[in-house]
Amino acid sequence: MPNPTPSARYDTPWKAAITFAFRAFITFFFPDLCIQIDWSKRPRFRDKELAGISFSGTPGGLIADKLVEVCLLNSSRQWILVHIEVQAQRDAHFARRVYDYNYRIHKEHARPVVSLALLADDDPNWRPDAWHSQVQGTATTFYFTAAKLLDFAGQTDELQASHNPFAWITLVHLRTQQARHDVNQLYASKWQLTKLLYQHGWSKARIIMLFKIINWMMVLPEAHQQRYWRAILKWEKEQKMEWISPLEQSFMDKGWEKGREEGIREGIREGVASVLERQLTRRFGPLSKAARAKLAKASLAQLEAWSDVLPEAQSLKAFFSA
Repeated sequence: MPNPTPSARYDTPWKAAITFAFRAFITFFFPDLCIQIDWSKRPRFRDKELAGISFSGTPGGLIADKLVEVCLLNSSRQWILVHIEVQAQRDAHFARRVYDYNYRIHKEHARPVVSLALLADDDPNWRPDAWHSQVQGTATTFYFTAAKLLDFAGQTDELQASHNPFAWITLVHLRTQQARHDVNQLYASKWQLTKLLYQHGWSKARIIMLFKIINWMMVLPEAHQQRYWRAILKWEKEQKMEWISPLEQSFMDKGWEKGREEGIREGIREGVASVLERQLTRRFGPLSKAARAKLAKASLAQLEAWSDVLPEAQSLKAFFSA
C-alpha cells in the first residue's frame, strides 16, 4: 500500500512563481498576449489593490490571484491591467468569479482588463472560458483566455528541453498530481526533476526560487525530505557544484514550513537577496551599507532582473541601474 504524503500546495507556489518571472509565465502560457506587450516598460504589480475588491456573502471572501499593469505595443502605448487566476481544483462558480473580478477591477481602475486563467486541476473535461447570463431578453456574455496544464501532459520531452522555467514548473505540478499519495513515486519524480533543474544554465537566483517551488508542491514526509536534501548535497559534491548552501536550505525549509503566502514570498525574497549579496561581494568586494539595503528592500521581480544582468555588469552602479 502506498505510503501517505502530506497534501500538496499549488496556488501559493504558482503565485510566487508568477511574481518572480511574470514575463516567462506570459510567454509560456499566453504567447498571443506576450507579443502585444511592450516589455521595455516594466510591468507593475498591483496585487495589494485587490484587497479592496472582494465580495460579501462568500465563505472567507474571494481574493483574485494576481493583477499586473502592462503597456501594449499599440500606437497609443496603452497601459492595461492583466488579471490572472490560478485554479487548482474544479469549481462550478469559477467562470462567474472571473467575470465578477474583471468587472470590479475595471470599475475600480477605469482601465481595460484582460482576464487570464491557468486551470491546474486534474479534470480533462473541465475547461471554463466564458460566463453567460440571460433573463427575459437581457443577456451578458463574458469570455476569458484559459490555459490547461493537463494539455501539456503528453509533452514531457518538450517540457524537459524548454529553457522557460514554467515548462519545468508545469512538470513539477503534473508529476505531483500523478503521484497523488504514493510517497515513493513522489520522491523519485522530485529527485529526477531536481537533477533536471541543474541542466538549464539558469542563474543561481532562479534556481533557488525553483527549489522553493518544488519543495512547496512536492511535499514529502520529514524522513523523505531529509533523504532528499542529503541526496542533493551528495550529488552536488560529485558534480563539483555548490548551489545550495546550508543557509539557503534553511531559508527553503523555513518558507515551506510556514505555509502562508506572505511567509513563502518573503522566504523566496530573503533567499535570493542572500545569494545575490554573496555573488556581488565575491565580484566587487565588500558591499556598502546602502548596497545591502537596496538588496534587502528589493522586490522579487527586481531581484530576478538583477540576477539576469549580473554576468554582464561591469560595476555595482551598472548592476543596480538595471
